[in-house]
Amino acid sequence: MEKILYVVHCVDTEGPLNETVEATFERLKHIFHLDLKPSKETLVKLQNGEIDLNGKEESVKTTLNPHFLNYKNSWPLIDELFNDCMSDEFRKNYKDSFGNGWIYNWHCVDHVDFDLNPRGREIGYHKIFDYVSKKLKETNSNQDGLHFHYHPHPMVKHAHLCATRWLGPTDKLFQVLSRRIIDRNWFPAVNRPGFQVTRPDSHWFLEQFIPFDYANLSIEDEEHSDQFDLSAGRSGDWRRAPLTWAPYHPSHEDYQIKGNCNRWISRCLNIGTRFANINLKEIERAFKEVDEGKNVVLSFADHDFRDLRKDVKQAHEMITKVQKNFPNIKFKFAEASQAMREALQLEDKKHCEINMKLNKIDEKAHVLHVESNIDIFGPQPYLSIKTKKKEYFYDNFDFQVPKRKWTYSFDDETFQIDKIEKLGIGVNNFSGQTTVSVLDVSSGKINTTKHN
Repeated sequence: MEKILYVVHCVDTEGPLNETVEATFERLKHIFHLDLKPSKETLVKLQNGEIDLNGKEESVKTTLNPHFLNYKNSWPLIDELFNDCMSDEFRKNYKDSFGNGWIYNWHCVDHVDFDLNPRGREIGYHKIFDYVSKKLKETNSNQDGLHFHYHPHPMVKHAHLCATRWLGPTDKLFQVLSRRIIDRNWFPAVNRPGFQVTRPDSHWFLEQFIPFDYANLSIEDEEHSDQFDLSAGRSGDWRRAPLTWAPYHPSHEDYQIKGNCNRWISRCLNIGTRFANINLKEIERAFKEVDEGKNVVLSFADHDFRDLRKDVKQAHEMITKVQKNFPNIKFKFAEASQAMREALQLEDKKHCEINMKLNKIDEKAHVLHVESNIDIFGPQPYLSIKTKKKEYFYDNFDFQVPKRKWTYSFDDETFQIDKIEKLGIGVNNFSGQTTVSVLDVSSGKINTTKHN
């Protein structure tokens, strides 16, 4: 069989980001515990390594790399970047072994419900998702992936701060997903964790619904131990995870070790940022593992608020350089779910066919019946509810016998059906192929969309 290294470029797609000099020094204080007076002159000296920082000089220089600080801080700048980097002309400058141009995977976040937004993030449901969806159509970028990214909300609800949990009192995970199902007929099959964070709550949530997770940030050396926000597992804790480029099923009790869970976790390093960057050594590891017969996906991630073009050029140069030492192996750019299916040789199944039916019991009680024609990924579909008051809710199904059947009751303990505008179902099969069905309660019309 032909030996192929699948290459996946993930983009944490977050919209414009602004950082003033004062904000940069505030971030330095948070990362390195350095309390320096903000000024452009001091910034340049730090970038040149001209200030004694007790051994932190190189890490600070990396953090303050001018490329990293060259933020796209407005939609016109983002638009200019996207129009170029998504063009056929740009993509064809960077071809894979099959002559195909560059492919991106856009992991779109929603910034919502924040009290403080000093970096000027775009606030609102669907704002970034809608922009990317429109841009994909405008540029005819059918080869690209449209995927999920979620930022855990800090307890103080400041848009520029990080957190680690998905299911806390300030988090909007269920709001984001419920609205994407009902408002946009979309549900994810691929996840990229915000701030590289996975914890038991997000691990178990993903295990219910999303089969592919580009998350493993394991590195050979603890190169960022002097950075407080990353040390000792503070943010992206992948210290025990496999260094291999072969995706793995995680353990139920520990997402960092191999186990019997159903979803696949792929290793995904960074590019164009201050830590855990992809390099020649890691790319060589990927080619070697393909040569050894392993099922390999080489992936790396960066952000849309930086100039992606430089990162594409750097990644392509490294991959083509290493590939010369492995003439028997081809590399192939891929959409993220396709890469998993092909690399892992997963069965290419048909999408789930979802049957939704609302039955009336009496004037106050109705039952929603949902059935799939094939096994779904996870124990139940994702159920989204939109009321006539424009409120969105998520809830669990009741499980029926035989398998592949679920029910949900509308009554005094949930909602009476006359209060409901729409019901939405999001579901994946084990190969990461997505079905979304949305029922308009008043008309009875069902709109079904299939992705991946």
